[in-house]
Amino acid sequence: MAVPGYFPSAFAPTRQAARGPRLQAFPSRNKIAGLAILHSRFGPALALRVQVRTARRLRRHEGRDGRGQSAKEAAMRNQHDTDIEPQPVSSPTDYVLQELQLYGYRPFEDEPDPRPLPEGHVLAASIADIFDALVVSMTDTRLEPDLEQLLWGAVNLFHRATSRIERDLDDNEVSQKRLQREQDGSEIKSVELERLTAQGQTLLERRGAFELMRDQAAEHFERHTHSIWRPRSGSIVNHGNLTAAMIDSRDFLAAKKHADTHALLPPGPKVAVTGGLDFNDHRLIWAKLDRVHAKHPDMVLLHGGSPKGAELIAAKWAHNRKVPQIAFKPDWTRHAKAAPFKRNDAILDTLPIGVIHFPGTGIQDNLADKARKLGIPVMRFGAA
Repeated sequence: MAVPGYFPSAFAPTRQAARGPRLQAFPSRNKIAGLAILHSRFGPALALRVQVRTARRLRRHEGRDGRGQSAKEAAMRNQHDTDIEPQPVSSPTDYVLQELQLYGYRPFEDEPDPRPLPEGHVLAASIADIFDALVVSMTDTRLEPDLEQLLWGAVNLFHRATSRIERDLDDNEVSQKRLQREQDGSEIKSVELERLTAQGQTLLERRGAFELMRDQAAEHFERHTHSIWRPRSGSIVNHGNLTAAMIDSRDFLAAKKHADTHALLPPGPKVAVTGGLDFNDHRLIWAKLDRVHAKHPDMVLLHGGSPKGAELIAAKWAHNRKVPQIAFKPDWTRHAKAAPFKRNDAILDTLPIGVIHFPGTGIQDNLADKARKLGIPVMRFGAA
C-alpha cells in the first residue's frame, strides 16, 4: 500500500517520464519526508523495503551515467591503470648499470688514474699539426686576418688548462693539510691521506704535461706570427725550468710574502727597465741590456709590461736571451689614475740593483726620481 500522491501511477505518464528517468545520486527532501510518513503510518518494515529499492535504483543509475562504475567497468579500467600495475622485475642489464654507478671506476675518487701520460714527442708532433693545419687552411684566404688571434687562442687553451690544474693542486694541498691535522691513527684517515698524496702527484705530472704543450704551442705561435705569445693575465711559469719565465707582479709579490712558492721567486739580481711608449730604438735597448746581462748573467728583468715601446722591446730581449722577467702592469681598476705611480712603487719595493731609464713621460721620470732617493743607481740612455 502506497501513500497517495507519492508514487506516480504506472499507467499515468508524467512530464518526468517523457523526459526519461531522473538520475540523482541522493534522494530529494520530498522523498525523505515520504519515507518518514511511511515509517510513522505503516511501520518500519515497509519503509525499509522502499529504502532498499531506492538504493538499488540509485546504484544502477550511477553505473550507467558515469558518476559511478559497475563491477565490469571497474575491472576493465583496472586493466589499463598504470598506477596499480605491479613494478617489473629489474633486468640483468639494469642491475649491471646500478652496480657500475655505485661501485664503478672513478678517476681521482676511488684510486689514482693508472693510465700513463702521453710521450713528449707525441705531444710536440700533435701541437705542430694543429698549428700547421690552421696556417695552411687559412693563409691567402679572407680568414687570414683572424689567423693570429686564433693561434693565440690555441696557446691560451693550454695555458688555461695549466691554470685549472694549479687550482686543483691548491685544493689538494689544503685537503692534505687538513687530513694531516685530523690524523688519529685510524686506517680510514691514513688511507684517505695516501689517496690525496697520490692524487697530488698525478696533478703535478699533468701540470708538467700541459706546460710542455703550452711552451710548444708558444714556440709555434712565435714562428708563424713573428711575435711573442703573452697571456692576458697571470704568469707563464714552467716548473721544470724557470728559464725565460714571465711572471705577473701580483704572483711575484704574493710568492714573496709566502715564500713557499719558489717557482715564482726567481733567484738573481733584479734590474728594472723603464721607457716611454714612443721610444723604439731597439738597437740601443738591446745593446745596453746585453752589457748589463754580461755583468750579471743570472739577472731578472723588471719592467712595466707596456704593450709597445721600450718596455715591450725589453720584454722581447728577455725572451730571446732566456732571461726571467717580471711584468708590473698598472692596476687601473684598483688605483685609477694613480695606477702607474703605484706600479713604480711596487717595482722599487723589490729593491732592484739598478734602473735603466729610457726617454718617456713623467711616469718614467717618477720611477727614476724615487729610485735615486732610495739610493738605487739610475742609468739614463737616449735623448733627453
